[in-house]
Amino acid sequence: QVQLVESGGGLVQAGGSRKLSCTASGRTFSTFAMGWFRQDPGKEREIVASINWSRGTIYYADSVKGRFSISRDNAKNTVYLQMNSLKPEDTAVYYCVASTRWWARAPIDVSDFDSWGQGTQVTVSS
Repeated sequence: QVQLVESGGGLVQAGGSRKLSCTASGRTFSTFAMGWFRQDPGKEREIVASINWSRGTIYYADSVKGRFSISRDNAKNTVYLQMNSLKPEDTAVYYCVASTRWWARAPIDVSDFDSWGQGTQVTVSS
């Protein structure tokens, strides 16, 4: 498994921006698929965005398309989630995820990922 440490969560006003970071352990980070899920109390955990190892394939949930951007810096073993035009419904705990399997596409299901971070709270006030 991979150790994942998220940072960047906090309180932000609606319409604002926030950037989440996730640093992973492991010398083979460049081969991992990475992603972000989120979960609000009482709701199911949902995929936000994911990116395969080569950055060739990226997936965004419809709810965040055009507002969020996922990127990765393999030299820093870090994946980012830039969140713009935030809405109160974006409030959730955001989890960084990693898959050590090889993917030609960006994985999107909970079962596709084998490592999870501890989560970071993002609260968007109206």
